[in-house]
Amino acid sequence: MSAELASLGVRARAAVKTISTSSAAARDQALLVAADLLAARAGTLLDANQADRRAAAAVGMAPAALDRLTLDEARIEAMAEGLRRVAALADPVGEVVDGWVRPNGLRVQRVRVPLGVVGVIYENRPNVTSDAAGLCLKSGNVAFLRGSSSALRSNQAVVAVLREALDKAGLPADAVLLVEDTSHATALEFMRLRGVIDCLVPRGGRELIELLLEHATVPYVLDGDGNCHVYVDAAADLDMALDIVVNAKTQRPGVCNAAESLLIHRAVAAEFLPRAAEALAGVELRGDAATLALVPGATPATEADYATEFLGLCLSVAVVDDLDAAIAHIERYGSGHTEAIVTQDLAAAQRFVREVDAAAVVVNASTRFADGGELGLGAEVGISTQKLHARGPMGLRELTCAKWVVWGEGQTRT
Repeated sequence: MSAELASLGVRARAAVKTISTSSAAARDQALLVAADLLAARAGTLLDANQADRRAAAAVGMAPAALDRLTLDEARIEAMAEGLRRVAALADPVGEVVDGWVRPNGLRVQRVRVPLGVVGVIYENRPNVTSDAAGLCLKSGNVAFLRGSSSALRSNQAVVAVLREALDKAGLPADAVLLVEDTSHATALEFMRLRGVIDCLVPRGGRELIELLLEHATVPYVLDGDGNCHVYVDAAADLDMALDIVVNAKTQRPGVCNAAESLLIHRAVAAEFLPRAAEALAGVELRGDAATLALVPGATPATEADYATEFLGLCLSVAVVDDLDAAIAHIERYGSGHTEAIVTQDLAAAQRFVREVDAAAVVVNASTRFADGGELGLGAEVGISTQKLHARGPMGLRELTCAKWVVWGEGQTRT
């Protein structure tokens, strides 16, 4: 193991006790100071980000990836506002999840406690640095961050602000640590830091997830692909459906909750698809035979297209016979992230919600709302597509676990 990573691991563990037992008021103060510093240091952050962007453009980074890397004044203010929202949330640490009294008088409780050291390994998104660290701090955890080489300068600038805020609030600056060695070898070592990292959250593409599945030896929560669908039902309000599809695909196409596949009930396909194609100008449509007959500009979809998270201006399209076929298509190709239905038929909506197996199911709204901030969590450290411990956007409660607390009055077991 590299000396730098070993040293950071020791520092992370050393900070756990202080941050996990700190007061909610101190942690909130640190978040609010960090928010103000992000806004005050916007110029420094933008300079660092500009250097990252120039280097990324020089090596031909794809437009969607370059967008994820980019900071501007609005995004920095959104980062600051995210920290303020998190500070305003109820403190999860110490919350009694449930409790009961046994016949022998023992009072049994399950109480939320921090996980400890939360490792976050992520690609190309400096806003994740702020969001993840903010949630970790609010929930009493150490944030141990390993970003990508493409965003290193930006991440260093954001982490410097967070560490300064912690110091100003009287908390250990080492509650936020950044691994600055972005080599492949160090990434593998990071995933194997047993005894240091209590929970690892990956945020990145398929290659990062496959790397983690093969090499990680620490507990992790899987942030998987976002092959999200929008199904336009026979009973859909087609004007509403058009707005939802355009927003879900184009509002920010390079993120995991953007729509990647459009399903249309055959009864409304002839009316809806030409309108959708016009509204989605600039988006490459890859469709089945029924789609090609209605949208001459579309190209034939392959089997792989229906299973692909494009993260760009490309959309797979299929015409389906009924709700059963739509659900079957999602079961076959979906990634368990977010699935949406547009319909005015309550029974159809209820069936979709009940039968579609995904972390988030949306009725008559964009898939883009499957986001921690939009759902009232303040922010998110990732979106889990697993079914253990956490599923969907991971906010404060998902960064805690339960401790059993038993209160007695001298009882002994016979």
